[in-house]
Order: sequence, then structure tokens, then C-alpha cells
Amino acid sequence: MTEPLPPTDDLDEVERRLRMPLVDAMVTQRSIRRILPDPVEPAIVRRLIELGLEGPTGSNGQNWEFVVVTDPGPKAVLAKQYRRAWKIYGGLGQRLRKDDQTTRILKSVKWQVDHFEEVPVMVVACLKNGPRPPVLPVPAIADSSHYGSIYPSVQNLLLGARAIGLGASLVTLPLWSGIVARRALGLPASVDPTSVICLGWPIGKYGPKPRRPVDEVLHLERWGGS
Repeated sequence: MTEPLPPTDDLDEVERRLRMPLVDAMVTQRSIRRILPDPVEPAIVRRLIELGLEGPTGSNGQNWEFVVVTDPGPKAVLAKQYRRAWKIYGGLGQRLRKDDQTTRILKSVKWQVDHFEEVPVMVVACLKNGPRPPVLPVPAIADSSHYGSIYPSVQNLLLGARAIGLGASLVTLPLWSGIVARRALGLPASVDPTSVICLGWPIGKYGPKPRRPVDEVLHLERWGGS
């Protein structure tokens, strides 16, 4: 279940793999940052986005857009932003947490930072029209409602990638500067880039991964309720 599947460009095989039981995809899904530079068949990426469009979205607005990036030019721009952000957040993570698991994760992220231009496919998930102009005093929850329209779609895409056998990870640090990202991707000001999904055939394995026991995070009726 956790061993990597061989790369394929056979669309019938892709559909067969997508029949993986949902629970198997869920419990073995993890961020796979170490991926091969080998190309991914464009039809597979298109199929993943089709699955993403099946996710729920606020008021059925479907105000999502997906930019598929394979060109070295935009990749290089996003890679530069990723490295700028990583210099801050990577060092901060090393200082705040020094356990073995965090060390492994930071090492994996550092590998991705160093090899970002080699990622064969980047899918930039975007939303049209922000939740509010900055000058309007509306509750901060409006932001959460707005971005809640894209992440169910992204999770669909990630689960589909897992079933097919692709390595995938969701990152946001390459969007360090929204202005730079918009310019690199040709986005209008009304389109908000929210995350980058990196796709490629994996070098490592899938899950399982460590998770806290449910009783540590489950609260009944109110905080602390059991």
C-alpha cells in the first residue's frame, strides 16, 4: 500500500488506480517533496483538476482557477521566492522545534527548496475576487470563508494524486510576494494565488505517518469536554 507505483502515461491505468479505496488513500497520503524530474502526462494533470472541481465551494460560486506551470521561467521566479521565505521560516522552525520528526521534515523541505526548479508540474490554485477590499471593516472570518472555497478542491486533487501514484505536496512559501507571483503567472489583480501543488513521480514511499491520538484532539460540546 505504501510502496511507490511505477510511473505511467496510460490513461486506462490511471483510471484503474483512481479506484483505490478512499480510506487507503487517506491513511497513506502524506506530503511527498522528493520527486523525480521526469515529466507527468498533461492528461493526468487535467484529470486531477477535474477531480478537484468536484469539491464543495462556498455558495457553489466555483470561483477557482488553476494555473499549470511547467515552463522554467515562472518556476525560477517561484523558486527564488521560496528560498527567500525559507531563509526566515526554515531557521525559525529549527530553533523552535528540535525533535527528530521536525528535523526530518525540515530536511525534506530543504531538499524541495534546493530542487524546486526540477519539479515537473506545479499547479497554482487560485481564487477570483477576494473576500473584501482591505478598507472595509468586515469580520476576519470572511477570509476563512473565502479560502474555504479552494481547499476542499485542493484536497480532492491531492487524494487523486495519491491514488494514481504521484508524489504531491502543498506549499505556500513560493507565493511569498503576491505581486511577484501574479506577474510571473500573468494573473490579474482580481485573482488570488493561494497555494502551489507540486506534482511528480515520487522518490520515496507514501504513509503511514505519525498522528496524535484522536482522544487528544477531540472535545465534546466545549473545550476540554470528554
